[in-house]
Amino acid sequence: MLFGAANLQAQTKSLVNNDERKIAVDAEALKIPEAFAKNLHWNLILAARGKNGSVINWKSGNPEYISNDGVLKKSSPRTGKKVKVMMTALLSLGKAKLKKTFNVLVAYQEQPLAGYLFTYFEGSGPREMDEQLRFGVSADAINWFALNKNQPIIASDKISGTGGIRDPHILRGEDEKSFYLVATDMSTAKNGWGHNPGIVMLKSTNLTDWKHAFVDLEKRYPSKFKNVQWVWAPQTIYDPAVGKYLVYFTVKFKDDAKLDFYSAYSNPDFSGFENEPTLMFSPKYGAIDGDIIYKDGTYHFFFKGNTKDEKGKEFANGIRQATAKTLAGPWKEDFNYLDAYSAKKIVVEGSSVFKLNNTSTYVLMYDLYTSHRYEFQRSEDLYNFTATPESFTKNFYPRHGSVIGITWEEAQRLNDKWGGAPEILLKKP
Repeated sequence: MLFGAANLQAQTKSLVNNDERKIAVDAEALKIPEAFAKNLHWNLILAARGKNGSVINWKSGNPEYISNDGVLKKSSPRTGKKVKVMMTALLSLGKAKLKKTFNVLVAYQEQPLAGYLFTYFEGSGPREMDEQLRFGVSADAINWFALNKNQPIIASDKISGTGGIRDPHILRGEDEKSFYLVATDMSTAKNGWGHNPGIVMLKSTNLTDWKHAFVDLEKRYPSKFKNVQWVWAPQTIYDPAVGKYLVYFTVKFKDDAKLDFYSAYSNPDFSGFENEPTLMFSPKYGAIDGDIIYKDGTYHFFFKGNTKDEKGKEFANGIRQATAKTLAGPWKEDFNYLDAYSAKKIVVEGSSVFKLNNTSTYVLMYDLYTSHRYEFQRSEDLYNFTATPESFTKNFYPRHGSVIGITWEEAQRLNDKWGGAPEILLKKP
């Protein structure tokens, strides 16, 4: 069948118009999350194709800071305004073309940090006193000193529903001066190991004064969690994709042996959740003590895992990890063990990863709870760790805790409140 020139021209025009409509829809849907645009210290996740088939190429207005494919090359100097980079999306579909631009503010360089703060609960005192929040500090992340003579900085009966806390985790907020602390709401000394219903949530702007709340999942969300047995080892991480703080933890139900990770975004004042927690990650054999850290475009989810035979009998356990490009997953589970003790059948738990100040080195620390030891291994890439573990020196016996870097001013403030910091940490840099 032959088409006349007029018909062919009309069809071509129709196709072009259709492509223009499709590409316009793709351009309208194209976004850079506000949290990325206002304070970028992650790699950008840039779409390469629209839902209607548009091909999207990106161009950076300042490749010295952000590459064309969204990789963050360096941070803004701490003096002056944040560096603004224009990211341009070039969309094409057939003969239709469109351009859309976004301004992205690059986060400041990491603030100068002089030492470290260790949040923990004890494992060597009277049982009724162990499950309390304590702080320790260090100038080098190896030699540690308890604050407040190793006594609780806040009594558990003032902040928890059960009268005890375990597994405290601390996070510095995006504004660099807010702090978020979560812990298991559980007193095994009073109630044993049979059941605990929730977590403790605390927030501070100075590390010394804390507002607190506790969330009982069993009571708050009875339709989903009325049959919950354990809610263990909560942690918090900032999600730049939505500009909110995600709280995640291990959950076990009474009628199910599986241990899975659930999560929910906190409400603005960090006193509860926006919505009912949902399943976040279900490791093949179950897991506890999750700890997520971001590096170079990847989220690394460390946890205490295990391996079982076809009959469901465990024959190995230790520290493993899963990885994902976003906190929403999907998580790719790696079944290799990272700690130095798994092959030796020596149990460890409570793993936590933190970055050494002013270096590219990360520390994976863990609790050898049967022998009152806390040890660590080092890594540059979060995939490969030193084979030989190293030991902390300390004047306390920590159980499952976490570490953040602190400034000299923060170390001074902590010492003024509770005492116990070493002189080397208190010397002004």
